[in-house]
Amino acid sequence: MCGRFALTATPDQTAAFLGLAELEEFPARYNIAPTQPVLMALAGPPGMPGSNLPDRQPMLVRWGLIPAWVKDTREFPLLINARSEGAAQKASFKTAMRHRRALVPASGFYEWRQAGGRKGQPYWIRPRRGGLVAFAGLIETYAEPGGSEMDTGAILTTSANAALSHIHDRMPVVIGEQDFARWLDCRTQEPRDVADLLRPVEPDFFEAIPVSDLVNKVANTGPEIQERGEVEPEPQKVKRQKPGVDEDQMTLF
Repeated sequence: MCGRFALTATPDQTAAFLGLAELEEFPARYNIAPTQPVLMALAGPPGMPGSNLPDRQPMLVRWGLIPAWVKDTREFPLLINARSEGAAQKASFKTAMRHRRALVPASGFYEWRQAGGRKGQPYWIRPRRGGLVAFAGLIETYAEPGGSEMDTGAILTTSANAALSHIHDRMPVVIGEQDFARWLDCRTQEPRDVADLLRPVEPDFFEAIPVSDLVNKVANTGPEIQERGEVEPEPQKVKRQKPGVDEDQMTLF
């Protein structure tokens, strides 16, 4: 899954990466968490021939998608991720998959090694060659009962590649720069036309750096949370023993 990520590039770097005309100033963010505003980019309105309108437009959305048909948000789960394998058919995501696909710029993401159902060792996972990466995102505008609207979003995930599967079995879908236009084109590209993009990135794309548990707390937002930390030993499995069996006794079986 993807439950925390970071965006530490400058607005100019992020705008150039996404193909945006410009971005307002924003600070580096080292620990972006669910329900917080996140930057996404989607295709802009079609322009006239020769128009100077940008092809893509930025949006700030609440991380946690709310489908338009939800009646009571208090009884609806927080959808920060969408499993790419079934997003085009799932009621919560199929409309966004068809009409509002987006790019989520990131400097990397955090993941925790699974350990008996609890969070274990945290890792900072970033592009091995540096720079930015774009996760596949979905946007849904939710109309609140009072009449106001709220833009919400989720990050698509896929099965982890061979390099990261020892940490977690899921990872964000990465959209390569050469595929930005096709992924964002919801006018001519239906979900089935971009299904081939919803795959794990190459094993050598990311590097995983063990970090301390500072990242566990949303209040910790400084660069120190990305500093390399000690790797916690994996918990040993307790060997189950049959009742009445003496381990010191020799056996033929």
